[in-house]
Amino acid sequence: MSTYDINLNSPNKALGSGSLAEVPAEGGASGVAPVTLPPGLTEEEAEELRIELTKVEEEIQTLRQVLLAKERHASELKRKLGLSPLSELKQNISKGWQDVQTSNAYLSASATLDDITHSEVYKKTQETLSQAGQKTSAAFTTMGSAISRKLGDMRNSPTFKSFEDKVGNLKSKVVGGRANGGGPQSPGDSPNPAQDNAPF
Repeated sequence: MSTYDINLNSPNKALGSGSLAEVPAEGGASGVAPVTLPPGLTEEEAEELRIELTKVEEEIQTLRQVLLAKERHASELKRKLGLSPLSELKQNISKGWQDVQTSNAYLSASATLDDITHSEVYKKTQETLSQAGQKTSAAFTTMGSAISRKLGDMRNSPTFKSFEDKVGNLKSKVVGGRANGGGPQSPGDSPNPAQDNAPF
């Protein structure tokens, strides 16, 4: 037997090492000094209960050791089989989804959804939403055309031309002065005539 093999039929039920230090102990009645007894409980009854509690705590410790050993053994078997935690997670998710799909609630909801999609109300709603989408699309197209027309009209207006000329002059003065190696030109300097009429 390896150090993790446990015979649950054995009278001592301990691991191969026999060490209780591997599992954290919880504070119980075995380490607690007696306090006043609850009403209606004799000293003999209290002592019997303490003895029983001690035995139960020892069994709990043994079971924790057994569980720890079993978990280690299962982990070792999984490692030998090449099962990683990620593959286990995938299997669990796949099985969970399969369970959901075969559950009565899912099947009932799926059937209800099929009924809804084939109902007259659904078809009318779908038709109405489709028409609303088409009308909205047409409205946006019309609005876009109107905005484009207005911008075109505005660009041909005398105010915009004047603004465009001023920006063009400013740009030619800033860019033209740097291109010639000098600073910005003064308003009296003659800029490059090709840049005078540039929009920006």
